[in-house]
Amino acid sequence: MKELFRVFRYVRPYTPSLLASVVLMAFAGAAHGLIALLIKPIFDRALNPASTETVVKLIDIPFINRTLNLNDIVPAFIHDVWIMTASAVLFAFFLRGLADYFGNLLINRVGLNAVTDLRQHIFDRVLRQDAQFFDTNSTGQLMSSIMSDIDKIQVATSHILADWLRQTFIAFALLIVIVQNDWKLALFSLTVLPIVMLPTAKLGRRIRRSTRRAQDDTAELNQILQETISGHQVVKSFGAEHFESNRFREAALRLRRSNLKYVAQQAIGSPLIEFLGAITIVCLVTYARTQIQQGQMSTGEFTSFVIALLMLYEPVKRLVGIHNIFQQALGASQKVFEYLDSAIQIAEKPDAKELRRFANAITFEDVSFRYPNAPEAFVLDSITLEVKAGQIVALVGPSGAGKSTLASLLPRFYDPEKGSVRIDGTDVRDFQIASLRNKISIVAQDTFLFNTTLAANIGYGRPEASEAEIREAAANALALEFIEQLPDGFQTIIGERGARLSGGQRQRIAIARALLENAPILILDEATSHLDTESESLVQKALSNLIEGRTVIVIAHRLSTIRRADKIIVLDRGRIVETGRHDELVNAGGIYQRLHELQFLETGNS
Repeated sequence: MKELFRVFRYVRPYTPSLLASVVLMAFAGAAHGLIALLIKPIFDRALNPASTETVVKLIDIPFINRTLNLNDIVPAFIHDVWIMTASAVLFAFFLRGLADYFGNLLINRVGLNAVTDLRQHIFDRVLRQDAQFFDTNSTGQLMSSIMSDIDKIQVATSHILADWLRQTFIAFALLIVIVQNDWKLALFSLTVLPIVMLPTAKLGRRIRRSTRRAQDDTAELNQILQETISGHQVVKSFGAEHFESNRFREAALRLRRSNLKYVAQQAIGSPLIEFLGAITIVCLVTYARTQIQQGQMSTGEFTSFVIALLMLYEPVKRLVGIHNIFQQALGASQKVFEYLDSAIQIAEKPDAKELRRFANAITFEDVSFRYPNAPEAFVLDSITLEVKAGQIVALVGPSGAGKSTLASLLPRFYDPEKGSVRIDGTDVRDFQIASLRNKISIVAQDTFLFNTTLAANIGYGRPEASEAEIREAAANALALEFIEQLPDGFQTIIGERGARLSGGQRQRIAIARALLENAPILILDEATSHLDTESESLVQKALSNLIEGRTVIVIAHRLSTIRRADKIIVLDRGRIVETGRHDELVNAGGIYQRLHELQFLETGNS
């Protein structure tokens, strides 16, 4: 029940609406029982021409007859039994409809509000997770949980919860009716309920497992869908449409099997109840024939009892189905709560302080790091490095040497396993994360732009920026000319990941974004890779504007971009193997010279 209580914890803020819906559903259930109760006077009195009884004995409930003398308060013209019976039937149906409508509306509002809060909570939690979390959990799985899994919970906590309240009160009211008619007969009739409930409880656990498997299969299908659509160019370039189609089909077939298993398990309850109900009715009719012949039971009494019993089986059957749907929701909630319970590795200390300004130096002190998913090897091993304020420091080395990893420790995308990263002598783990990252801008090789306007992308780090500031940033990033040539200018929607722009244009928008943020520390992670010569030239000019007056850490494969760096750090296998300026390292006979020769000597450059 742990997951169930956690789900309903989100209902607490809406307790008044929930209580109001419970009261309304109770009225609806009572009205339903009243309808069954009216069967007896309809058969015994209203349909009997000889009957002249008044409304006082219309419903044989001693408490009401003793407490109210309806002959004194009901006008004589409606003392006719049929008029009063018909009026009572119409009132019962009206009351049930009115209470059911508003009760259903309120409980759905409560459920939808609670699930909206839950979805927002898990989204915020995922948003605050560290890079390790996203390395472990795929995009498709996360999307499936935030959307599909929570949809299952939403169904259970909105109209299914409303139906549960409705059917529970109806069942309770009908139980009162059949017990009031003949408690011994009622006791015999209800002996079938334990026979139904015991297998239903066991079945519910199986349904929960089946639902979890189905949700995992849905997540896998979402993952394939997301990868195939995002990587459609790779799929087409390798002619892998048939392969991806088969992969999708196999995942869809696994999902179909899981769903069919759930359907088969869920469908057992209804025929089981109906068959046991039929056995009960046959036994009751046999018993009633004898009782009526002996004058110990009237036709109306038996008809009222049987109809109430038949009406009772419907809510019982519905409650079994509702139980199964709740199990489905609980199965779906397991993954949701796993994400909510995932520890945030990059946590902020309770007494963390704000990083107000950067003035002196960034230092890496004996830093070692290895990725949690690959603990067998250190990516960084005992790195000690100082970057003084205003310096341009370049990180170079072979692929996998640890350049990007080292830079990612500064904004705390990861924390070092040993050692510390310090800004002006203070460990970055002692700063508030938001204030730390506010002082760092990153322009990466793989520029990520949102499917919104150019203005919104440039102003992403400063939503309060004016149009003039956005325009100035674009101009300094050498992006203004091509933006003004677009049909909608700064209001142009640029497509997913900026698909409607060229690589150089995307990089200049990223540079404009960094210029507008105006952070004192800048990380350039191979920002000019994969660009043609003309685009690289424009981006380099834009980067010159961006670099001015900032402390810069440059990660580069193209050594031509770092000749003017104040310091070049050469990494190999997670260690610093060379340090110096370009003119010092180019003839030092080490890795830097080899990389330089590979890139330039073949073209005759030096």
